[in-house]
Amino acid sequence: MRRAAAAVALFVGLTAVAACGPDDPDPAPASTSGAAGAAPSTTAGAPSGTAAPAPAPTKGGAPRPDGSITVAFAGDVHFEGRTGARLSVQPPEPALGPISRTLADADLSVLNLETAITGRGAPEPKTYTFRTSPKALSVLKDSGVDVVSMANNHAVDFGADGLADTLAAKDSSPIPVLGVGHNAKEAYAPYVTTVRGAKVAVVAASQVEDITNQKWRAGADKPGIASALDVPALVKAVETAKRQAPVVLVYLHWGEEGKACPTSAQTAVAKKLASAGATAVVGTHAHTMVGSGMLGNTYVGYGFGNFLWYGTSDYPNSNETGVTTLTLTADGKVTGETFTPATIDDKGIPQPVTGATAEAALKRRDGLRGCAGLTPPPVAAH
Repeated sequence: MRRAAAAVALFVGLTAVAACGPDDPDPAPASTSGAAGAAPSTTAGAPSGTAAPAPAPTKGGAPRPDGSITVAFAGDVHFEGRTGARLSVQPPEPALGPISRTLADADLSVLNLETAITGRGAPEPKTYTFRTSPKALSVLKDSGVDVVSMANNHAVDFGADGLADTLAAKDSSPIPVLGVGHNAKEAYAPYVTTVRGAKVAVVAASQVEDITNQKWRAGADKPGIASALDVPALVKAVETAKRQAPVVLVYLHWGEEGKACPTSAQTAVAKKLASAGATAVVGTHAHTMVGSGMLGNTYVGYGFGNFLWYGTSDYPNSNETGVTTLTLTADGKVTGETFTPATIDDKGIPQPVTGATAEAALKRRDGLRGCAGLTPPPVAAH
């Protein structure tokens, strides 16, 4: 994505930064603007600014009496610049910091890893390029993450050699990696699992119109990313997933950087995926939060913002982030939403916030729903 030139100075180690998105301005408290909303639901435990161990993952387990499951979503993650050191944190400190507790407490958690996984290859001809080591997948697992999307505009930042390494890392990953594959069939394939007795499928693709989607889109015999620009292929992937699981979650890389309202391309594909049976259609790329809520019976989150973030950017409110947790029935109905607000600190770590800061963050987030054309989701029972 486009980034301020000054951000390049932040990068040390493997490479300079990625074309995918600018980073937040120097960390600032959550904005106090926005429409009124319900009281925020924040994670109990560590106060803002302190690292606390995440509990042992509570994934799986027996079905709940009401048959419900919880799914947590977060935004874009990099291990570059100021966040590169998060690969080396020692247990019990999780790489994603205290908010890892929220991810670990969900029955399933999904986020976007916006980087190639390689130490080789020449950078693609773009302003910013990102890469990391396979250890990123292990530390994300240790932070409570269950599924990673790599369908984004930085997954192939280091060409064919980098893509080969990324796919090798995927093949040996301790957690499922979606949206990139040795061919289109693999890239679009859903991850299907059973969570507390409920069958769940997750699909990932990128809608960002950039060199990655032009040059490195997966084909019948070509490795690359799953493209949401090929709408029929994406719809078919969701329909295929729906035949395998009642709960279908679609994680997209989409939107316009710095814009807190969805684009027409986003709203158009969201409607098509809702019609195809998606339970939730969510994603990232804008480097700021975008509206979320209900589109008929489908939950749509147009932008979860940055999460573990390598540098700074000039986009408004780009330090505001959090974890969105949905409560779902086994047949795919959305029965509740909880948002755990956080602020990205000067080390790039999402720190949970409480009190007035959390109230303001939630009000601003809920205020973004208007231009998204969505209705409020049900509030999760506590």
